[in-house]
Amino acid sequence: MKISELFSLRGRVAVVSAGAKNFGFYFAQALSEAGATVHLTSRSAEQAQESAAKLHEETGAEVFGHGLDPLEEGSVEHFFAEVERLSGRCDVLINNAGGRPSYPVPSNDYAYATERHPLDIWKGALDAYLTSAFVMTKHALPLMKRGGSGSIVFISSISGLVGRDRSLYRPFADQNANCVDYSAAKAGMIGFMQDLAAQVGPEGIRVNALSPGGFERGHPKEFVAEYSKRTMLGRMGEDAVDLKGAVVFLASDASRYVTGHNLIVDGGFVSYR
Repeated sequence: MKISELFSLRGRVAVVSAGAKNFGFYFAQALSEAGATVHLTSRSAEQAQESAAKLHEETGAEVFGHGLDPLEEGSVEHFFAEVERLSGRCDVLINNAGGRPSYPVPSNDYAYATERHPLDIWKGALDAYLTSAFVMTKHALPLMKRGGSGSIVFISSISGLVGRDRSLYRPFADQNANCVDYSAAKAGMIGFMQDLAAQVGPEGIRVNALSPGGFERGHPKEFVAEYSKRTMLGRMGEDAVDLKGAVVFLASDASRYVTGHNLIVDGGFVSYR
């Protein structure tokens, strides 16, 4: 098989949760550029449809935008029925949904002191990242099993792998430091991924994770400089470039013998000592 065929997603149907902006948008863009039909979701149906229309115009691929709360199981079940109705199958699931619940106490208060961490925020963060991935996976699997193949990718984080140095964030009051609930949820995704890979591998379904490091999104230049010193490549990641190849690799036949693996895309951050 030629390398261009291994990386091609023509004829495949991909779902990207929270695919209307940030990482999710670039995942959806990469998959559509590789030839997949893409169904992207957002809690805002309007935002999902706008992003889908933009990607269709850019890539010429078939892209659908759906309003969806991944924690509403009945809605998720209906969503996958709609994916099957519109596209006939589901070959790829990118579990990208997340988000911190709103709370009157700034997250930087409890990012430095777990004893001040509100329990409902802890539960909300685990639901937003980990439970949503469970619900989406649960209802994608029947479609994949009927097709006899599939690729599920959990978007984890380097925060699920290493403790984070709060001293990087303390001088920058406007930058949210890492919180233990986020780390716990992202580590949980890696554990979920590994055991699910063992469970569904005999049915032709591969399950992997992608763990990004820090990506630049309008951070203060002083913060970017300090973070960059902690990476082997001496820079932060670039949204529109540095994850696209990785997600296509994991979604496509280029990784057909890769499962139960966590692909770290962090410029060498977690290995730099």
